[in-house]
Amino acid sequence: MNVGISVSERTVLITGGAMGMGRLYAERAVSEGAKAVILWDRDAKALAASAAEIQSLGGSRIHTYALDVSSLEEVTQAATATMSDADVPDVLINNAGIVRSAYFWDHTDADIDAVMQVNTLAPMHVTRSFLPRMIERPTPARILNVASASGTLSVPKMSVYTASKWAVIGWSDSVRLELEEAGHGHVRVTTLIPSYIKTGMFEGARGPLLTPLMEPEYVVNRAWTALMEGKARVQLPWTVPLGSALRGVLPQPVWDVVAGRVFQVYRSMDHFTGRPTPRPDAAPAANGGPSRTSASGTTA
Repeated sequence: MNVGISVSERTVLITGGAMGMGRLYAERAVSEGAKAVILWDRDAKALAASAAEIQSLGGSRIHTYALDVSSLEEVTQAATATMSDADVPDVLINNAGIVRSAYFWDHTDADIDAVMQVNTLAPMHVTRSFLPRMIERPTPARILNVASASGTLSVPKMSVYTASKWAVIGWSDSVRLELEEAGHGHVRVTTLIPSYIKTGMFEGARGPLLTPLMEPEYVVNRAWTALMEGKARVQLPWTVPLGSALRGVLPQPVWDVVAGRVFQVYRSMDHFTGRPTPRPDAAPAANGGPSRTSASGTTA
């Protein structure tokens, strides 16, 4: 049975929180009365700008930490600072992610490492930093791990990204079951499995048949509702679970025809361009670790 919670007077942490869907999650948390909203992102300038705008939406206290989540050292330092400055998050949203599009043999070693570290290892390290404390407390807690429909099937020109999201789905749902098995049902894990979203990250990508690019606000609303209710997973749109089901029952040669020629899944990245320019690295703090700020919001 799923029991819904509210973020009112609770603490919410969002990775990749400076822009795009991360910022939308932050705005939703503030609008619903969160006590504190914690934003982690590598882009220090975007963090500062977003924090200034988000804090005007309500009375939440906004904390920002500029760090690279692919660095275990920076994640550990930021987690320690977060628990000191704010609190253990009641809601953790692992939203940060990157994509590289190329044939596998055209990926550099750096491309492979970056995608796997940000998309797969970072959610694990971030969650591991807070989960023991979440378990210790008797109050309800929620974790949202953002995966991708690419983690349910194969997509040419996105092999490493696809691998990173396959791993996230398997890890996220396994942690969900482990928490239930160990009697820690007050901590619930939701896995978000969306197709392409209009965020700029997948600029130029073309949605498969009957699968248009989704609006970020729609996805955030569906994910937020499922997260608060403690649902196991959200697959968007309806063609995502359909594709998974077909892939499971059709012989591989038949599925390749259906996915490649009918639904055009295998051609969806042919015109990918991504964001026009790479996001800048965050300026390091004086001590070499993540830099942080905090501010109190005011009711509009």
